[in-house]
Amino acid sequence: MTLGHASISRIPIFQEAKAIERGVLPVLRRATLVQTFGQKNHVCLKEGSITIPPYTPPQKMRTHLVPPETPRSIFVYFRGLFYDTSNDPEGGYYARGARASVWENFKNNPMFDISTDHPPTYYEDMQRSVFCLCPLGWAPWSPRLVEAVVFGCIPVIIADDIILPFADAIPWEEIGVFVAEDDVTKLDTILTSIPMEEILRKQRLLANPSMKQAMLFPQPAEPRDAFHQILNGLARKLPHGKGVFLKPGQKVLNWTEGAPEDLKPW
Repeated sequence: MTLGHASISRIPIFQEAKAIERGVLPVLRRATLVQTFGQKNHVCLKEGSITIPPYTPPQKMRTHLVPPETPRSIFVYFRGLFYDTSNDPEGGYYARGARASVWENFKNNPMFDISTDHPPTYYEDMQRSVFCLCPLGWAPWSPRLVEAVVFGCIPVIIADDIILPFADAIPWEEIGVFVAEDDVTKLDTILTSIPMEEILRKQRLLANPSMKQAMLFPQPAEPRDAFHQILNGLARKLPHGKGVFLKPGQKVLNWTEGAPEDLKPW
């Protein structure tokens, strides 16, 4: 009897779920998704979605700033997991093996300061480093990428299908180094072959305050921060002219600007 009642009770719930699915999914297909999980061809990432950086605490990061003249004496820096031993002890699935390959190939290389330890000087160490490894984990990227940009450490992005945030505000190809997952074993050759003038150029770009500002969510919000970048991305979904968006040097944007026909009531 109990089983019978349980079976009967599930029927309307199932029908209701199907009805919700029929109503919600078409809406989601037309929606603009705002998410940190920037991965090409992912089921949750549809064309027109807005990829945003994960939250990192701006106030905490600013308390760890070192003097700008501090030399970058560490060539390659990384702190984090190489193996997710609880879910993937062999490391073949975790990060598609890229992190495991970093450890196996460069754990004894004096140019690579890599470890699973997370020291209290983590933020200061990033500011003393030339390159900061930003490999994928289970997701394509993590707050490590934000930290590298904020601390002026050239991000070495190892994630083949990554989609990075705010490409109109941050010239990723200019400030970062992209290494294919299959080329992790060549990291030392790739990084040591980058000319010094290119390294200095990337560091100058990273020193631009606008790069750091676009990756952070300060409270209260500040001009051209990540929150404003999201608003600009959403505004681009509206049928406004190109002249509506926040321009360099502007601090206030009139969101009602645009063609008169855009302002018709619903």
